[in-house]
Formats: sequence, C-alpha cells, structure tokens
Amino acid sequence: MATAAHRQQPEQPEQQAARAQLSLGIDAARNLATTTKSVPQMQGLSSRWLLRMLPWVEVKGGTYRVNRRLAYEVGDGRVTFVQDGAAVRVVPAELGELPLLRGFHDGEALRALAERCGQYEYAPGEVIAERGRPVDHVYLIVRGKVEKAGTGKYGEEIRRGVLADGGFFGAEAVADEPGAWEFTARAMTACTVLALPRAAYEEVAGRHQRLRAHVRQRQAEQARPRNRKGEANIDLAAGHTGEPVLPATFVDYELAPREYELSVAQTVLRVHTRVADLYNDPMDQVEQQLRLTIEALRERQESELVNNREFGLLHNADHSQRISTHSGPPTPDDMDELLSMRRGTKAFFAHPRAISALARECNKRGLSFDSADMGGHPVPAWRGVPILPCGKIPVSDEGTSSILAMRLGEDAQGVVGLRQTGIPDEYEPGLNVRFMGINDQALISYLVSTYYSAAVLVPDALGVLENVEVFHTPS
Repeated sequence: MATAAHRQQPEQPEQQAARAQLSLGIDAARNLATTTKSVPQMQGLSSRWLLRMLPWVEVKGGTYRVNRRLAYEVGDGRVTFVQDGAAVRVVPAELGELPLLRGFHDGEALRALAERCGQYEYAPGEVIAERGRPVDHVYLIVRGKVEKAGTGKYGEEIRRGVLADGGFFGAEAVADEPGAWEFTARAMTACTVLALPRAAYEEVAGRHQRLRAHVRQRQAEQARPRNRKGEANIDLAAGHTGEPVLPATFVDYELAPREYELSVAQTVLRVHTRVADLYNDPMDQVEQQLRLTIEALRERQESELVNNREFGLLHNADHSQRISTHSGPPTPDDMDELLSMRRGTKAFFAHPRAISALARECNKRGLSFDSADMGGHPVPAWRGVPILPCGKIPVSDEGTSSILAMRLGEDAQGVVGLRQTGIPDEYEPGLNVRFMGINDQALISYLVSTYYSAAVLVPDALGVLENVEVFHTPS
C-alpha cells in the first residue's frame, strides 16, 4: 500500500507561480522599516598607543628649541654605501661619520679615501681583526653582523657588542698613534666589509695637508675633559678638609641647539550640498565624513612621528643608543640590554609581529611576560615596563623590524610630542577644520589640518633594538 508521502507529488513551477501571496514580503517590508544603523566603520584604525603615551608640550610660535650642555661630538654614526652590481662603494661624504673626520668637508680628499677602500667578504665565524694586533684598517660594515669579543677578568671570552649594517670599527687607524685592537672582531653572519688601510690614509694625507691638520685638531678636541656622556666637565671638589682653593667652573651650552619646527598633515574634505541638506537624518553626514578624515590624519600623524626622516623617532635615535639583536629574533637578553641603557624607561613600542617573536623566544626559555595596566587595558610588559603595539614601525621585506624604548616627559628629560593648541577653528587639540566655501559644483570644502612633531631631549631618552627578526623560523 503506498504511503501518503509516496502519493504526494511535488508542485510544478507553474503551480508555485500561480499560488497567491498571502502577506507582505520581507524585501518590500524593509523599504518601510527604520533600520538600526552603525556609524561608518573604518578598517585602517589602530590603537595609536604612541599618540596616547607621548606627553604633549605646548609650542607657541611653531618652533621648539632643545638647549643642552655642550657635548663634544664623537662621530659615532652610520655610513652609507652605493652598490653597482656586486661592487659596493662608500659615499665619500659619509666618511665624515668617523670620529676624527667629523666636520671635514674637502670632497677631493674624501673621494680619494673612498676610492682606496677595498671590498672583502667574510664567512660566519671568520676573524676580521684580532685583539692585541696593531690597528691598521678602518672597517666599514656594508651588510651583516660583527661581534666584538673581549677578554673577561678571569680570561674568559666576553661579547662587548654587536655591529651591523652601516657600522664601523677601527676609526682610530687614521690617528697619529692608532694603538692596538682592544677586542677581536668576528663575523656572526656572512659579511660584506669595506676596509681602508692606514697606509692608504697616510698616502692621501701626505697630499692633503688640510686632512692631516683636521685629524690632529679633532684629536686635541677629544682630549678635553668630559664626563661619561661626552659633556664638558663641571669642575668640583669633594672629600677635602681644611681650606684648599676650590676649583672655579661654569656650565657651557651648545652654541647651535637643535630646533624642531611643527610639521603638518592636511587634506581637503569635500561634501556635496545635496548630501548635507537631504541625508542628515539620523546621522550628520558632514560629521561622519569629518570623523573618518580625522582618524586617517591621526594615523598618518603617528606614522610620521615614527618614520619621518627629520623628526621621526626611528631616525633621531642617537647611534650610541642603537643596539642589534645578538642572534636574530628578539630575546630576553636583548630586551634587558635595551632596558639597561637608560634610566626610567616608561614604555617599549614594537610592531605586533615583533612582540609575537619576543613571546616565542620567551616560551622557549620557559618565561612569560609581565602584565601592566594602561588605563584599564592589560598589556604585556617586560620587567614591569609595558610593551605597546605600534604597527607604524616598519617590517622590512627580509623580515626585520625595530623595538623602541623610551623615557617620557620634559621633567624626566625624555621624549615629548610637540603641538600648538588654541589655533583658529580648532576642532581637537592641535587640529583645526576651516570652512573653505562652496564651489560652482555645489561642493562644500573644509581644510582639515593637524600640526605636530616630536623631540628627544637628551640622547639616552630613546633607544632602538635593531635587526629584530620577526618571521617564524622552524626549529
């Protein structure tokens, strides 16, 4: 006997079409309904911890001057190279980064020195310079990592530092008495190095007496009394008895202090009058357009504070405050060394991938991050110092990035943000929105501008851990 299911035949398409609609369809009903809407969303937003953490200093007049005690420049910078196929040459003017050549501008002599630099390749573990032997070359690191190995108190080998791309050692080879190597320089990775022999320098100096005179003048300047930070000494007396004659002194200042001018990020926002007139309920279209525009400007502002070549923090960190990772990925040892280079570090800033790489290295050692509370937000911390994400710190194609460590605030002689408030048509602190009129196409225009910069008050306020490998390497 056939079941009811077997007896029921499926409807044909013409039968379905013939059925009468008994109620209003959903699509039609939505045309009359008031929907619940969100404000326009934006994927390009970030936490912008750097903008939130920077103490902002009011800059009236648009320029901020950083006055410091007189410091004797030591020229501990970086050198730049140009590549022609496999051949590499140093930019002649970059030789002025060597301590004894700082301030020397004779292009002909510098070109002659640059032409006499030989190119060498070193394999990992190969010795470039050996401790105790005479300093007879200036070595310029084109690419790779070089460790400086010394001898400890009990004869054990210790690592005295790591140099990477753009670094140099053996600059004293151009001095009158170069002395001997105080460390052994050994390639940690495959390295490309340019080397300037002392004999080549003597040859060039013999034909350019201004070069030799400049080097001797710089040697005399470096012999002046200075403290461990390179500042001119303040003569004091302590621990004396009786009535000795006390030393007389004064505090000397830099004659040409650094000045920071406020930078600007701007755009013109255009809104059609028809949109502003007819489609402002329930949300103000101009207000929403302006909100998203300001968010984009703030994102660009933070990016400039990190990457701008004039005032960006990555480019304005003193070279004595830059260190390289010892192995590649960021390790707890690297973070401790970066932390030890300054007093009162208030925050680390790192790309999220760098934070992840550090977490992997901690996991390998059975360690974990501390936790810090930042305005109600729990964030990872190292030794109690918060590690804040900053996606504006770049990650190179090779998978390397940097980690910033900084002391903050004017009172702490740290890093400060610069802005001017009270500007005309101010909409937010340091940001204004100015009506520009309506054109013949019925477009309303608003000029949106924000003014900002950043200053590092003393060199050790900002440190950078460089060559941080963030890509995961299978073990």
